[in-house]
Amino acid sequence: MGNLNSAPRRRVLIALVSLTAVVLIILNRRQNPDASWFSLSAISSSSSVDRGIAHPIPQLMLDAQTKFRALVARQSQTLDQAVREYKKRYKRAPPQGFDKWWKFCEEHDVKVRDEYDQMMRDFEPFFALSSDEMRRRSEQVALLPSIDLVRIRNGDAKVVNIQNGFDDSEVSARARGFKVMIEPFMKELPDLDFPINAKAEGRILIPWEHVHYPNMTKQDSSGGVEDMLGGKFIPDWRGDSSVWEAFRRTCPPTSAARRLYSATVAQLESGQIPMNLLSAQAEARGKAPVPSGDFSFQEDTDDHFSFCDHPEIHVQQGHFFSDWRTIPVLYPVFSPAKAPGFADILIPSHYYYASTKRYTYGWDPVREVIKETDDGEVRWNRKKDLIFWRGATTGGGSSPPGFIAHYQRHRFIRMTSDVTSDKNRTVVVANPPGTNHYVAAQVPIPTLNTFIDAAFTKAVGCSAYPGGGCEAMRREHRFADAVLLNEHWKYKYLIDVDGMGYSARFMGFLASESAVMKNTVYLEYFSEWIQPWLHFIPVSQNYQEIYNIYSYFSGGESLAQIANATNPVPPTIGRKHDGDTQLRLIAKAGRQWKKTIGRKVDMEAYVYRLCLEYARLWADDRDEGSFKG
Repeated sequence: MGNLNSAPRRRVLIALVSLTAVVLIILNRRQNPDASWFSLSAISSSSSVDRGIAHPIPQLMLDAQTKFRALVARQSQTLDQAVREYKKRYKRAPPQGFDKWWKFCEEHDVKVRDEYDQMMRDFEPFFALSSDEMRRRSEQVALLPSIDLVRIRNGDAKVVNIQNGFDDSEVSARARGFKVMIEPFMKELPDLDFPINAKAEGRILIPWEHVHYPNMTKQDSSGGVEDMLGGKFIPDWRGDSSVWEAFRRTCPPTSAARRLYSATVAQLESGQIPMNLLSAQAEARGKAPVPSGDFSFQEDTDDHFSFCDHPEIHVQQGHFFSDWRTIPVLYPVFSPAKAPGFADILIPSHYYYASTKRYTYGWDPVREVIKETDDGEVRWNRKKDLIFWRGATTGGGSSPPGFIAHYQRHRFIRMTSDVTSDKNRTVVVANPPGTNHYVAAQVPIPTLNTFIDAAFTKAVGCSAYPGGGCEAMRREHRFADAVLLNEHWKYKYLIDVDGMGYSARFMGFLASESAVMKNTVYLEYFSEWIQPWLHFIPVSQNYQEIYNIYSYFSGGESLAQIANATNPVPPTIGRKHDGDTQLRLIAKAGRQWKKTIGRKVDMEAYVYRLCLEYARLWADDRDEGSFKG
C-alpha cells in the first residue's frame, strides 16, 4: 500500500472519504426524498462549523445607508443648481413658477428637491399631445365612472362630480383630499382641471402598439370620449374580459405575457439575490454555500416587477382581478398608486395627508391634533418580539372568479396560520447567539409561526372563495378580532400588505417606533425618496424570506438550540451579532424619515411641482410656459 502518511496519499484518502460521503448522501436522499438534511453538516462538521454561512443582511443594510446618504448629499442647495440639475436630467427647462416652488421648499426645509424622475416619466407621454388636446382629455375622462375633477378657476379650487348616472360610494374622497393639498399655493396656479381617480386601483392601461405606433389609435378626441373608446364605457368587466387581459396588451408582442403558452417559470422575484450568486460570493469569502431557497432576500420592493416577463406570477396579485374596467386610452388620471404597466399619474394618498384614527399615528380624535408620541406607543424593550398584522380579506375583485385564494393577503394568512403540518423550513441563525457565525437548521413551520401573529378581521367577498365560500375561507385562514391602530405599536415588527390597492397604513407604521416590513407591487409618489433596508424591510411576493428575516434579527436562543442539535459549534467565536439593536435602528430610521421627508408639507411640495408640470402641458405656448431664470 505504500506510506499512507505521505501528504499526497493523505490528500487522496481524504478525497475518497469525502466522495463516498457525498454518494451516500445522494443515495439516501433518493431513497428518502422527504428526509430532513442539509449539505452543510452532512458532508463534514468542519464545513459548517469552521466556515459558517455568509449572511447578506448586514451588507444590504450597509449598502442602504450608503445609497440614502448619497441621495441626500446630492440634492441641489440653490435654485441655480436645481435648474441645472433639471435640465441635465430632463433635457428641457423647468416649468414656469419653478422659482416659487423652490422658495416653498426652502421655507419648509424640504430635504428631497431633485428626485422627481417618476413624476417626469408619468408626464412624458402627454408632451406628444397639443395643449387643446390635453385640456379636452382632462375634462372628457371625468365623464367616466369613478373619476372626479378638481377644478381651479381664478385661483380657487372646487370638486366637480360628473357621475353620468353611476352611483359610487367613493365619489370625491380622493378628490377632496387633493383639493386640500393644493390650497397652500393654488392662488399661484392658472386655470386647470385635475381628473382624480376615486378608486384605489390604477385605471390607465394603454396597449403596447398604441404607445409605439400612435397611428393605430385616435389622436383627436374632439369626437368625444365614446368615440375615443369605441363605444359606451361599461364601468365593470361583467365577465367579458379582465384587468389581466387588458394588462397583457401593454406588454411587448415578444414577451411571455403576450404568448398563448409559455414554459418560462420565474425562479426568483424581482430584486432577489440569485442563490447561485450568493453561494459563489460566499465561497469567495471562505464561507459555506447557502443551503436553501428560503434564504433569498429582496433588495427592494416589487414595484418594478415585470409581469410581462413572468406572467405566471400574476395570479398572486389581486389587482389583476379587479372588477373595475381599465381605460385603454392616454387620459390624464391622477391616482395614489399604480402597479407596473399602468400609466396613471401619481399623487400622494389622501389617507397619508389627512388625519384619521384608522391610518394616522398619534391622532387624538378628541382634541383633533397629532401627538408626537401615540398614546398606544410603548418602549422598545416592552414591545412583543412578534410579526403582527390585522386586516380584512380585501385584496382584489372577482373578475374572473376563482382566484381569491391566490391573492396576496390570503396567501400570507394561510401560510402563517399553519400550526399543524410536519413540514420544515430552512432557517439560518446565529449560533452561538450573539456571534456572526451563522448555521442552517430545519425548523418545523408551526414553530416558526409562533413568531407571527397575523389574522383576518373581516371576511369581504368570501362567497366567491373556491371550495366552499365563506365557510372554506374561515376554515383555511386564521380570524381574530379587529384592533385599533394604536394596538399595533405593541409589536416590534409590523408587516404591511397590499389590499385592493396600496396599503394606506404605511405612513402610520413608519411613524411608530416599530420596524416595518413592506410587501408591495405598487409605485407611490415617495418610492424614489425612501430606502429599503434602512427605513423598512422589503418582503417578496411569496413571503418565503420572512422566517429568515425574523431569525436574523430575533432568532436568539430558541432557534439557536434547534440549530445546535445538528450544527454544534465551539463557544469560542467572538460575539458580534446584535440583531435586536439592528432591528431598532430600522424602526428609528423609518420614524425619522416620516418626520423629515414624509411630512404633509413634503406632500404639498410634491403636488406643487406636479401642478407646475401639468400647467405647462395645458399652456398654449409650452416654451413660454417654461422657467426663464
